[in-house]
Amino acid sequence: MIEHTLIIAEAGVNHNGRLDHALELVRRAAEAGADMVKFQTFSAERLVTAKARKADYQAEALGAGGGQYDMLKLLEMSTEMHEKLLAECRQRRIGFTFSAFDEQAVDYVAELGVEWFKVPSGEITNMPYLCRVGGYARKVLLSTGMSTMDEACAAISVLEASGTSRRDITVLHCNTEYPTPMTDVNLRAMNAMADVLDVAVGYSDHTLGIEVPVAAVALGAQVIEKHFTLDRDMDGPDHRASLEPDELAAMVHAIRNIERALGKPVKAPSPSEAKNITSIRKALVALRPIRAGETFSPENVTAKRPATGLSPMLWDSVMGKTALRAFDIDEPIEVG
Repeated sequence: MIEHTLIIAEAGVNHNGRLDHALELVRRAAEAGADMVKFQTFSAERLVTAKARKADYQAEALGAGGGQYDMLKLLEMSTEMHEKLLAECRQRRIGFTFSAFDEQAVDYVAELGVEWFKVPSGEITNMPYLCRVGGYARKVLLSTGMSTMDEACAAISVLEASGTSRRDITVLHCNTEYPTPMTDVNLRAMNAMADVLDVAVGYSDHTLGIEVPVAAVALGAQVIEKHFTLDRDMDGPDHRASLEPDELAAMVHAIRNIERALGKPVKAPSPSEAKNITSIRKALVALRPIRAGETFSPENVTAKRPATGLSPMLWDSVMGKTALRAFDIDEPIEVG
């Protein structure tokens, strides 16, 4: 049963390489009520080759000129940025983590004290990387964009063999198209992974709007990750598929409402509705005046509100009995 969904505000690279933007993203994530804010830690030299072309969504957002290297070089975060972001997170009382994109970055964010490692979708088939993450035996968020069930299973096996317990792994269903078309979301895959992989599951969302992550919580997601930005019109690869701060706050509010609405697996009157039982349900009453000694029948008994007498579920046992006294119209029926 979900009691509190971990909501991660994915700042990613939406700081555009600027410390002031990054600090403002932390502040706005905390104000929105997110549990954690996440950035991306990488070195362009270690992440891509000089000739790696942009993904289609990156080229659409930034133009086809240049490659991934030039784009990512502008989005790297310095040691100073990391340290100041951590200080800001602590001051704002919001959790923090980083998607680390290579083994050296994993070591670095481990030294920063992250409680959760975030494995990006692109690293799910990177065995040396997974071994490094698994060796720290901390909590792991494993994104599964572009993955098959077998690939997710293999990644979990590597993490486990390296020292991370399966109970500390949360697998995030994900689609890596920015923005993701609704027809490609396939939320049911999240539940399938929970069943097949025997792990906690969540959802990393790249759709427009907030309805899909809210629906994911209703389906059982224990973690929600959602990109957000200060302004969707800013230049950068991920801004267009991100929420703005007010939308992030609306998503958090909606998820918290869904958590309260999910309740417990028990069917019983709620405290708010119990007071309505008498007013809304019915009791057996005289359909017309009934004389003492008369037989109860459908001609002289009916069911009406309020439920201040015998339940209509007793109809069969009442029919055919003799009235021990007279009853006025609408008076609740009594039997001996």
